[in-house]
Amino acid sequence: MNTTKPQSIKTNPFLPEPARIVRTYDLTDDVRFFQVRIADMEKALSFRNRPGQFVMISVLGAGEAPFSISSTPSRPGLLEFCIRKTGIVTDALFRIKENDLIGLRGPYGNGFPVDNMVDKDILIVMGGLGAAPLRSVLLYCLDNRDQFGRIILLHGAKRPAEMIFRDEFLSMKERDDLECYLSVDEDDSGQWTDNIGVVTTLFPKLESIDPANTYALVCGPPIMYKFVLKELVNLHIPKDQILMTLERRMKCGVGKCGHCAIDYIYTCLDGPVFTYWDVLHMRELI
Repeated sequence: MNTTKPQSIKTNPFLPEPARIVRTYDLTDDVRFFQVRIADMEKALSFRNRPGQFVMISVLGAGEAPFSISSTPSRPGLLEFCIRKTGIVTDALFRIKENDLIGLRGPYGNGFPVDNMVDKDILIVMGGLGAAPLRSVLLYCLDNRDQFGRIILLHGAKRPAEMIFRDEFLSMKERDDLECYLSVDEDDSGQWTDNIGVVTTLFPKLESIDPANTYALVCGPPIMYKFVLKELVNLHIPKDQILMTLERRMKCGVGKCGHCAIDYIYTCLDGPVFTYWDVLHMRELI
């Protein structure tokens, strides 16, 4: 009797890999940091992704959902995620304890074209949970500092207590190889010493931007894109060098369910990173 499994089962794209929760801690009242390692150590060390890609995380009995990878591929072995509690899957993840197992499949999506960004200046603009995917590319650029020109970070949040990775980014302000500007819409703590205002109020702090030599990377709430993109266009950065990640539209990761489709574009396959040119032609993307 032939016991060979059909090829379709052996290459099942929906089959998750067991992964173990290594560490968790709260970033804000409703956002938690997860550090994860694939259970098979060989697979953990051989896992390859590009900054800006995402994975599907599953919890038995609760389902699965897409999450951007917040860690950098330049530090293999561990994957890091920044997850907001918003529904059934995330509620289940928040109940999981360290050393518990979850399911993980991926990586998916196109990610940022880091090879094209070599020798260029990098301007990163993040707002709210947009810090989750952009932290990956920021850490990648810092880990490979000699491959890039200026690295500039503009990070905005509603309040100090809601700033994702606040302590990490505050410590980055001390670095000599990074221009880091932080802002909050309002300060209810009385202890905030940085800029107060929406993230676009940080743009006047930028000096001597070389637009032709600059890649701008953007992620944040939908309302933010309209105003940030206007600022980037005013800086004369080429539209194909303005990149935004729209991971909020992702669903199954492999283009089968159709939930992320806009005309002929599939966010999970053709994105989640798009250029400003893409958005001009497909305004429904944002």
